[in-house]
Amino acid sequence: MAARKVEKILVIKLSALGDFVLALAAMRKIREAHRKAHITLLTTPPFEALAKACPYVNVVETDGRPEGFSQWMALRKRIRSAGYDRVYDLQTSAHSNRIFQVLRPNPPAWSGIALGCSLPHKNPLRNAMHTLERQADQLMYAGIWPDAPTEAGTAPPPDLSWVWRNLPAERPVPGAVKPKPYVMFVPGGSMHRPEKRWPVEKYGELARILYAKGFDIVVIGSVQETPLAHRIQREVPRARDLTGRTDFARIALLGAKAALAVGNDTGPLHLAAASGAPTLVLFSNVSDPALSAPRGKVAVLRSERLTDLPVATVAQKALSLVGAAAGAA
Repeated sequence: MAARKVEKILVIKLSALGDFVLALAAMRKIREAHRKAHITLLTTPPFEALAKACPYVNVVETDGRPEGFSQWMALRKRIRSAGYDRVYDLQTSAHSNRIFQVLRPNPPAWSGIALGCSLPHKNPLRNAMHTLERQADQLMYAGIWPDAPTEAGTAPPPDLSWVWRNLPAERPVPGAVKPKPYVMFVPGGSMHRPEKRWPVEKYGELARILYAKGFDIVVIGSVQETPLAHRIQREVPRARDLTGRTDFARIALLGAKAALAVGNDTGPLHLAAASGAPTLVLFSNVSDPALSAPRGKVAVLRSERLTDLPVATVAQKALSLVGAAAGAA
């Protein structure tokens, strides 16, 4: 009964891309539990277009990281005046705790870990859980997912099929040559975390191996990662450089049709995996795949240092993934 009385909801998810993609699974469950509610997502500008296409929310607001007193007070005033019946804080950070605290003395019913919130996620092991199980567990504590899958590896991955569901079907072109299957490369990542990147020269060697096996190579990333694409093109001149040319929806579409996606632990690879691409993600020792790896048709290779991860190992795993996907099709 309580869920049916919740008519206005605020969901908070601010960053980063991989975490945002994983949180879509929880957003789907929130929508299923509150089918008639008006749901507002508080996020940040990079996720606006993707969020506005998402069927789980009605309204998207992008000022979730106010700077300075006036912006904080404007956000406080708007949240208070909206009269939300419940807030699902999927960010659960010091920043979202601050949003809760500025709403005192009468904050809305709040699911999260903010000090003093009415629907606290009290599991002491929450920080040792993968994001998907942790957020499922949070929603169980909030009372909307009583049978939440919280054992390691059991929570369902996000589903991005809504990105292309309403697009018109592509019409076959008479006489057109059937395109070769392609592998998406995601060789970039956070500029200040170089230890999370497999060396680009090794991506070049991998591209040459996969191209020789009959696959086209498509390189995605930000415009700052265009030099990485150019380095890969030295090994495979026909590799397609799409760096700086793909928004999140386009990456999802490319992932849905890819034979394989290979890349570092970074947001666009989460998008590809959530789109259904067989995905090989490369982890160093600075991140724990048990806590944050994408889910789906995903394989993980982890090395203490990514510079030590051999091309032959990655190529063997990549080809086995492609073969497994072809066998299942």
